[in-house]
Amino acid sequence: MTANARFPVPPGVASKAHINATSYEELYRLSVESPEKFWDKQARSLIQWRSLWRKVVSWDFAQANVQWFVGGKLNVSENCLDRHLLHRGDNVAIIWEGNDPQDVRRITYRELHREVCRTATLLKKYGVGRGDRVAIYLPMIPEAAICMLACARIGAIHTVVFAGFSAESLRDRINDCGCKLLITANEGVRGPKTIPLKETSDEAVAACPTIKNILVVRRTDTPCSMTPGRDISYEEELAALGDEYDTAVESMDSEDPLFILYTSGSTGKPKGVLHTTGGYLLHVTATHKYIFDIKEDDIFFCGADVGWITGHSYVVYGPLSNGATTVMFESIPTYPDAGRYWDVVERHKVTIFYTAPTAIRALVKEGDHHVKRYDRSSLRILGTVGEPINADAWLWYHDIVGEGRCPIVDTWWQTETGGVLISPLPGATETKPGSATRPFFGVQPVVVDEGGTVLDGNGVTGRLCIKYPWPGMMRTVYGDHQRFVQTYFSMYPGLYFTGDGCRRDEDGYYWITGRVDDVLNVAGHRLGTAEVESAIVRSGVVAEAAVVGIPHDVKGQGIGAFCVLRDDAGEGIDLVERVVRSVREVISPIATPDALWFVSGLPKTRSGKIMRRILRKIGEGEYAAVGDTTTLAEPSVVEEIVEVVKRSRDV
Repeated sequence: MTANARFPVPPGVASKAHINATSYEELYRLSVESPEKFWDKQARSLIQWRSLWRKVVSWDFAQANVQWFVGGKLNVSENCLDRHLLHRGDNVAIIWEGNDPQDVRRITYRELHREVCRTATLLKKYGVGRGDRVAIYLPMIPEAAICMLACARIGAIHTVVFAGFSAESLRDRINDCGCKLLITANEGVRGPKTIPLKETSDEAVAACPTIKNILVVRRTDTPCSMTPGRDISYEEELAALGDEYDTAVESMDSEDPLFILYTSGSTGKPKGVLHTTGGYLLHVTATHKYIFDIKEDDIFFCGADVGWITGHSYVVYGPLSNGATTVMFESIPTYPDAGRYWDVVERHKVTIFYTAPTAIRALVKEGDHHVKRYDRSSLRILGTVGEPINADAWLWYHDIVGEGRCPIVDTWWQTETGGVLISPLPGATETKPGSATRPFFGVQPVVVDEGGTVLDGNGVTGRLCIKYPWPGMMRTVYGDHQRFVQTYFSMYPGLYFTGDGCRRDEDGYYWITGRVDDVLNVAGHRLGTAEVESAIVRSGVVAEAAVVGIPHDVKGQGIGAFCVLRDDAGEGIDLVERVVRSVREVISPIATPDALWFVSGLPKTRSGKIMRRILRKIGEGEYAAVGDTTTLAEPSVVEEIVEVVKRSRDV
């Protein structure tokens, strides 16, 4: 098969799917011609409401005001747990696959309901109530999902912070939204490494005046420091509680906040993306059901961490709302060896597998034998998420992992969108390697040129915008609505600007071409160039830095940093080590530059603007394509930078 091949829907999949090609066309047409009618029906059939809405949608993109199911009442925890107890209570809700392959827990819906209610009771005991913010800084253990659902149950707003983030990143997020309580663990385990979560938490909250208590989950037997009066043992408190717990749920308005999740932007400060209750839950429930063609007996394995939006939407809320069995994976794809994913698939009879192109590319390099020694006959659908997938990786995934029989749903979406916006449907869409294909129901994408002119028809390339709201879209940047307006709605008035470039081919299929703003997509993680540059300068040895994306065989996009040293940087010290350590401490190891180039100056215009376009070309190895440099204050600096980069690559 070539990268240009088209892959039809397998007949066996189409005949049993929720959506086939004919029903997709009919439903999509209805969803864009009569969106209120379409979403009204979906909301009634997929979600349990305490009271119905008086208006399906109210929106004004000029002011960035969007509301769905106005006046409707519901509770997310009730939808994910209580409504399944009668008919699915003894079904497995979560299969937890620990870091050690021998460490497995199966939790039924009834057991999960009990633990969520007990945790909700504990949160209330320590003063957490409706509207309070709770930070969750946990590894991928069941307690992460339990605490998210417990917050939703009592109307508290959770903000999950990825357990690989630094104390400074944790502190900034806690302070930005004023969290009342932090939930963490003594430590985490991930592959061969341990992560000192409580130690990092203590360092963070030393400068977090709003934190009243830290709830500490015991993940390992390693002791950790506990501050009397502030720190609480999760296990001891639950043991004391016994079966004396409250099962009540808070009745939430459809537009009440559910969670805040921080994502990088083009400025240095991460944005607190706020998602609300009714629209978000409907969107992740619908996309999970239809895009993954979920059936009663499916075992759904999304390899994402709950520290990211994919973990929120397709490890926790989407699968549990649908009453599915979801796999929570604590480890990494290469531990104890590169067959780990397929070992999980075989042991748990996984039917649907969803992971990032970065993981796929890393496994391709390890060889086919790691895949083929495991039985993958249970697999029915494969999915990708986080970044565009290159055709070679797509074909390997399809032919080797899926044995040529599993449709691949290549999903495009963002933290801001809440759930998938563009994706094949496995029973309906002919696929092309590397294309996200067609929009999901109700999603109305448009392609515009740089000036904002809508490019009609097919065979066009430009910037991807959305012209009509969808239920799962974010509602604001927490505490800064003007930043929400400015970032997403000001560049192309009347449209939501995704920040991504795209091509719509002759068949109307969408191909995402990457970010067009100063945001990097590194292994599916969004990082603002400004925040990485700031962390580099914090090292104390760099006066000025410019960061660009560079090609990377595994990550897709790596980080290239051009650094101008301070005059007093000193000799005899490891400059690279100083810079790397600073980035890891300020942000996270995921932001570590893949290439560091020390240069005497940066290409700037006479007004002082850094010409990143030139640096991107150099970083990509396109030395002859830097373009016109006559407008630069010092054109000769470009030649020097090219020589520095060339020398580093010749070593």
